[in-house]
Amino acid sequence: MQKHIHIKPRKVLAVFFVLALMISMIPFGNGAVSAQGPLTDGMVCTNGPSFTLTTNTGYIGTPDGNVVYMWGLSSGSDPFQYPGPVLCVNQGDTVTIVLHNTLNRKTSLIFPGQENVLANGQPDGPEFSGTTLVSLARTAAANGGSVTYSFVAQRPGTFVYQSGTETDIQVPMGLFGALVVRPAGHPDWLYDSPSTAFNPNREYISLFSEVDPALSTAMERNRPFNTRNYHPRYWFINGRGLPDTLAPNNASWLPSQPYGALVRITPYHPTLNPLPAAVRYLSVGSIDYPFHPHGNNVRVVGRDGNLLESSTFEDLAYDKYSIPVGPGQAWDTLFTWQDPEAYSETNPVPVTFPNILDLFFGTFFSGSPYLGSQGELPVGTTVQNQCGEFYHIAHNHALYQLTSWGAVMTGMGTYTRIDPPTGCP
Repeated sequence: MQKHIHIKPRKVLAVFFVLALMISMIPFGNGAVSAQGPLTDGMVCTNGPSFTLTTNTGYIGTPDGNVVYMWGLSSGSDPFQYPGPVLCVNQGDTVTIVLHNTLNRKTSLIFPGQENVLANGQPDGPEFSGTTLVSLARTAAANGGSVTYSFVAQRPGTFVYQSGTETDIQVPMGLFGALVVRPAGHPDWLYDSPSTAFNPNREYISLFSEVDPALSTAMERNRPFNTRNYHPRYWFINGRGLPDTLAPNNASWLPSQPYGALVRITPYHPTLNPLPAAVRYLSVGSIDYPFHPHGNNVRVVGRDGNLLESSTFEDLAYDKYSIPVGPGQAWDTLFTWQDPEAYSETNPVPVTFPNILDLFFGTFFSGSPYLGSQGELPVGTTVQNQCGEFYHIAHNHALYQLTSWGAVMTGMGTYTRIDPPTGCP
């Protein structure tokens, strides 16, 4: 089997998700991890401050049934994964990253937002061949070379790390990941300010990327590629497209794509759930991605490692309907879901429900319009709703990027799952 061959889209699945979006007003019914247990959802940290990253080659699955050859960065001797691990450190840590290169071409890593980066103990900088720029950072030689980078994580925030060599080839091929710096002494704050406090059990990351299968095929066959012909066909969150984004972390059927993108929260409550969720958005794509989580605006509290606060400590955070995450950018946000009307069976919605014959029942619909309730459904209805939870779609508003090579509702999208206030078994 030639793994670069495109396979016919799963049209039935695509039609289902189109219908799901059309009725979105109805609630639809570990890799190398240090000092953190396996999480079914949420951000999975590979904890530092010392790391070993190894370049690997492998294949990823796409929602339209295709299989694409990619490169990736793995922790230590772990197998290929896409994207690279989320590296988590604390402000003030001296971070050390050893890069082992198994590819048949030289590569490197750069750390935008970090200062005074060293490579093999010397100030890092670009490499030249004569007057020609070869790399933005010190390289690891092909077929077994290594280089050690180090820096002090001076400020908290969310950052990208990526290849600094042949960036128009190596980054789209998968040599990238996320770096999270936590404020000293406050792992449950996004920045060094109590206004950025979040529920530590509700921390998420959305790393946006794109794939051109023609580039992947050229690299698999060791052929040249004219980057002027670069044309992405796949758009991912954490290395997956919808509906794979809804699968749990480390899903067995996605062995090379370990990170899910479902955001799972409970409604705001002054005692049960007083703190918001944290959602970190960042991108290694080639254009802006206007990403919108339905159900509420996000609260933007930081950008690219900078707390939104004036020199006089005035809070400059703001609400945002759609987050236009640009290439190399990071947005740190807080997300709160509120239930202001508190509709329930004892406080019913003041509308007349349509006849059951006029309804389409999505697989995530509980059969009841009320959070935490489950109602009757037609015989034979397939239901994945567990405890009356709600689902809101979150997706790229550039709708052609919500596809996989034309298969609709299979690209850069996921859901926000809202559990009842007391939780869900």
